[in-house]
Amino acid sequence: MSSFAGSPRKRIGFLVFDGVKMLDFVGPAEVFVEANQTVSDYEVVVLSPDGRPVQTSIGTRIEVNGAADDPGRFDTVVIPGSELPPARFVTEQVLDAARSLSARTRRLASICSGAFVVAALGLFDGRRATTHWKFTGELDRRYPAIDVRPDAIFVRDGNLYSSAGVAAGVDLALAMVEDDHGPDVARRVAQSLVVYMQRAGGQSQFSAALNGPTPRSALVRRAVDLICADPAHPHTVQTLATHARVSPRHLTRLFRAELERSPAEYVGFVRFCTARDLLHAGHSVTEAAVAAGYGNSEALRRAFIARLGISPRKYQQRFRTTGSTAGLLSDDVELAVS
Repeated sequence: MSSFAGSPRKRIGFLVFDGVKMLDFVGPAEVFVEANQTVSDYEVVVLSPDGRPVQTSIGTRIEVNGAADDPGRFDTVVIPGSELPPARFVTEQVLDAARSLSARTRRLASICSGAFVVAALGLFDGRRATTHWKFTGELDRRYPAIDVRPDAIFVRDGNLYSSAGVAAGVDLALAMVEDDHGPDVARRVAQSLVVYMQRAGGQSQFSAALNGPTPRSALVRRAVDLICADPAHPHTVQTLATHARVSPRHLTRLFRAELERSPAEYVGFVRFCTARDLLHAGHSVTEAAVAAGYGNSEALRRAFIARLGISPRKYQQRFRTTGSTAGLLSDDVELAVS
C-alpha cells in the first residue's frame, strides 16, 4: 500500500482501529489497488485514530500510514466494521477520527457495522443506509432518522455509501470504480480478482437457498442442496426423490410442508434467482438462460414476463448501472420469486 505522501491520484483513506474486521478493509482496498493496473488513479492510505498500529479481528497487528488528523484531503474515506458490538468499538476516539476525515472527503463509505460510526455522527440522518443483516435491527432502533435498508448489499445516497459486511464491501468498491472509470474498468478489476462482477446494490444479501423458509429435515436439505448446486440440471421429482431416498409423493409432501412449494416450483424458484443474479452480474440474456437451466432466451423471457411483467433485457437495463441501484430493496427480488 502506498505512502501517506501527497499525490495527484485519488486518495482513498481507510480508517482502522483495534478490533477492525480484516476483510472489511483489505477486500475493498485491494479493489482500488488492482484498478491501478489499468488506470493508475488511486492512492490507498490506511489511517488509525492516533497513527499507531492497530490489532485486527484476526489478532494480527498492522502498521498504518498516518493518523486521521494528519493534513490532506481525500477523494474517498472508507470506515470498516468490527466483530465487536458497536457499543465497544464506536469510541470517542474513533468518532473524532471519522469526523475529521468526513469533513475532508468527496465521498464517505461504511462497510458492515462501520455504519454505526457514520450514524453516530448524524451523517445518515434522513438518508438511506444499510449494514450487515445481523446489525440492521439495532441500527434502525438506535437511529430512527435513518432509512435503513435491511437487505440491500449496498446503498448509495448522494455522497454517502454503505454496505453489508465483508464481501459486500468488494461490491461497493467495484461500484465506486465503475462510477469513476466506467463498467469496463470495473469488470477488468473483478476478473483480475476472480470475484463476482458485480452484484447490484439492491440485490438481496441472501442467496436463493436462504430466501424464504429453511428446510427443516435432512431429506429436504439434501434435495435443495442438489438443486442449488446445479440449477441447470433437468431435475424432476423422481430424480430428486431418488437422491433423497424417498418416494416422489413423500418428497412432495415434505417440500410443501417445509418450503411452501412443490419440488418443481422450488426448481423454478432457484432457476429464476440464478438467472436474475447472472443478469445483475452483466451476463447476456442468452448466457443467463442457459446457465440457469432455461435452455434458451425465449424461455427466460416468458418467465420474466410471467413473474415481473417485463422482459429480462428491460430488467437488466433497469439495474445495469450499479450506482442507480442505490436504495433499491429486496422487495424487487421478492416480487420476482414469490
